Formats: sequence, structure tokens, C-alpha cells
Amino acid sequence: MNGSAQQETPDRDGADRDGADRPELVIVSLYPRDMNIYGDRGNVLSLSRRARAHGYDPVVVEVNPGDALPERVDIVIGGGGQDSGQGRVALDLQARADEFRGLATAGTPMLMICGLYQLFGHRFVTHTGDELTGIGVLDVETRGGTERMIGNIVLESPEFGEIIGYENHSGNTTLGPGSQPLGRVVQGAGNNPSDGVEGARTGNVLGSYLHGSLLPKNPAISDFLIKTAAERRYGSFRSELGAAEEIPETVARARASAKRRPR
Repeated sequence: MNGSAQQETPDRDGADRDGADRPELVIVSLYPRDMNIYGDRGNVLSLSRRARAHGYDPVVVEVNPGDALPERVDIVIGGGGQDSGQGRVALDLQARADEFRGLATAGTPMLMICGLYQLFGHRFVTHTGDELTGIGVLDVETRGGTERMIGNIVLESPEFGEIIGYENHSGNTTLGPGSQPLGRVVQGAGNNPSDGVEGARTGNVLGSYLHGSLLPKNPAISDFLIKTAAERRYGSFRSELGAAEEIPETVARARASAKRRPR
């Protein structure tokens, strides 16, 4: 890792580590300077806290344009941004496309939100006709539209159950045969106004337009990322959480409140 990349140990809420060695999970926060809108940094904070609750030691490494990836990558999280920020990171992402395609092929779990969801596809054509080339990890294409899709959204997912988030985008994304949708839209718009699905998944890489942040209200997705990463690195996943803690009461209330709110 070069000198400009930032490595941080997330806040442990005052909890002592009591001297015990805990297995590490390295979480790459991708382009947080440019792609961090609508609370997307909350995904990294929520994932770190959830990993700690399971009994793992999260090590967050921020990777901005020009920074090298760390030697070990267990999870990658990326967010959304304005078109200007998206343009700044697109060239850098192209330069490291083979690295991310290799990580994806090897099964590294990733979550890409909004702008990076689009750039992890084949291409994003803006509403003015400019084209940003993606890296093709997800089999999706996006075109900027004139209709803004905004408001609380509810999905049904065979793997993650009910997913609740907040969408705010004008991109119209369509899926190719190499990606499956993250979920079926119950309330909201999703990838576009007509297909009735939201997000995409190829292997262990997830893409979605859901902000809010997504992970605090959807611990099942955090658990997928953590479990997959632990199994890849350590050969098994062991959790210190009991079944009663799978959806904390505060999370359940936040989900119920968001689901009730009109768009």
C-alpha cells in the first residue's frame, strides 16, 4: 500500500479488546472522498460494528484515486456520488479493472451503491450523452434519464428477505444474463421504472441504488458480506451473536418506520 492510502481502525464504541486475539477482516472503503453521498459511509461503519459483534476485528482501508489496494482484501464497499465525482474515479477504476475483476472472480464479497454500482457495470451513459466506461464486474448497463426515482423502497429477496432502503437516482439500469437482480420491487421504482427489480448480483458482488444507509437497516446483507469473507479467509464462519441479536430492536424500528413513510 502506498503512502497516500489511509488505514484506520474503526471506533470500538469504548469497548475493550480484553487482550484476546480476534480474527481480522480487511474492509476496503473504495473512493470515499468522491463517492460518499446520502450517508453511504454509514455502510462501512455499520459493517465494521456488525463484524465486531460477530467476533471479528475490522480493519478499514480507504482507497482513493492513486492509492494501491492493500495486500489482503476481504470485503470491498463503494458508494455513490455526483456525476463530477463519478467522472473523477472512472479513469482510476479503469486502471485497476483487472484487480477488481480478479477479486470478484476469486469470490471476494463486495457491495457497490449507486454511482459505483453503475461503474461496476459495462458502461454509464449520462443524460447529456457522455459515456463512462465501466469495468464489467456486473452485467449491467445504465443510461441517465430525465425522471428522478426517489423515496423509500422495499424489496423482496430470496436470500436476504425484505430489504428496505432509500433510492435517489435518475439512472436507468438494465441487467444482462450474467447478473441476477438483488430483489423484486414491492414499493418503489428500482433499477428503472418498468422492470420491477432492483440491484444486481454476480457471484459475491452486489450492486444497488439503495442509500439510507443500506446496511444499518439490513443486517442480513452485512452478515452475508462478513460470513463470505470469513469463510474465504479462515475456512469457516463463527459468530458470537445469538439468534435474538440478528435484528436488534432499534433496527427493527427503523425498518418499520421507513416502510411506513410515503414516497
